Amino acid sequence: MKIAVLSPVAWRTPPRHYGPWEQIASNIAEGLHEAGAEVSLFATADSQTAGELCAVVPAGYEEDKNSDAKVSECMHISYLMEQAERFDIIHNHFDFLPLTYSRLIPIPMLTTIHGFSSPRIIPVYKRYNDHTHYVSVSNADRHPELNYTATVYHGLRTEDFPFGAAGGEYLLFMGRIHPDKGTWDAIALARRSGRQLLIAGFVQDQRYFEEKIKPCVDNEQIVYLGPADPVKRKELLRNAHALVHLIHFAEPFGLSVAEAMMCGTPVLAFPEGAMPELIRDGETGFLVPTLEAAVERVPDLAGLSREACHHWASAQFSRERMVRDYLAVYEQILGR
Repeated sequence: MKIAVLSPVAWRTPPRHYGPWEQIASNIAEGLHEAGAEVSLFATADSQTAGELCAVVPAGYEEDKNSDAKVSECMHISYLMEQAERFDIIHNHFDFLPLTYSRLIPIPMLTTIHGFSSPRIIPVYKRYNDHTHYVSVSNADRHPELNYTATVYHGLRTEDFPFGAAGGEYLLFMGRIHPDKGTWDAIALARRSGRQLLIAGFVQDQRYFEEKIKPCVDNEQIVYLGPADPVKRKELLRNAHALVHLIHFAEPFGLSVAEAMMCGTPVLAFPEGAMPELIRDGETGFLVPTLEAAVERVPDLAGLSREACHHWASAQFSRERMVRDYLAVYEQILGR
C-alpha cells in the first residue's frame, strides 16, 4: 500500500515546539513506515521522516516570516496533487483546502478533521461529504451534517513520555497562551490552592498575556517558562503533580492531556469538548464544572494512581493503536 501523508506547512514536521497537527501527521507517517507501509510524507523541506520526504516549501511559514502563507499552502498542496497517481490513498491533515482537489484526482482521499476553526468552513466539508472520507479525532468533535468513516484518537510514541512514579509538587499549565486555554484560570487555581504553577507555551494572544498573565508572574509561585521543546516538555509533564486544563472551548482532542497521563500525571479539567473521552473522572483526573470545584479537588489529586493514568493512556493513546486503526480505515476505503 502506497500512502501519501499530507502535513500542514505552518511548522516543521515533527514540530520543534508547537504544531499539534504536524505532530500527529509525523506520528502517523513514522508509525506506518515501521508497520511496513510505503509512506511518503509531504511536509516542509526541513522536516524529518524515515520514509520518503516530498517537499517544495523550504520551511514553515510560522518559522520563516519572509514566506507567504497562502503561497506556501498552494505550492505544497498542488505538489502532491500533481503526482497523486503514484499513491493508493492520500491521508490529508491539511484541513479543508485539499478537498477542493478531490474530484480532480483518481485516488481516494481521507481527511482527519483536527477541528473546525470556524462554522464558515463547514460548507466545504459538506460539498465533498459523499465523495471523500472523514475521520474525527473524538466523538465530541463530530458535525451532525457530515458523514464519518471512523473516530480515531490521536496516538503518541510511548517512549517519548516516560512514566514518572513520584511526580512533583507543582501544577502545570501547558499550551498556547490564549483565553480559550484558560491560562488565567490555572493561575487563579494555583493561588487559591497555595500551589506553585509552571506555565509552558507560546503566546498566541499578546494582549491577553500582557493584561492578564504577565502581571501575575512572580517567578516564585507563578512561573512562565516560555515554549517547551520536546525534551523539556516530557520533563515537565513527568514531574508535575497534575496538569491543569481549565479550557473554555470544545477542544477536539487535547494532546497535552494524553501526554500528561502517559507520564503518570493526572489532569484537572473542565468537561469541555473531548475531555470526558480522554479523562476517566476519579481515576486519571477530575472533571470539574467550575473553578471553585477545581480548587476543592486539588487535595484529592494526591490520592489518584499515577500507574492507572499511565496504563490508561498507553492503552488508548499509543501510536501503535492509532496506526492499527488507520490501517483498518484505509482497507475499508480501498475495499469499497
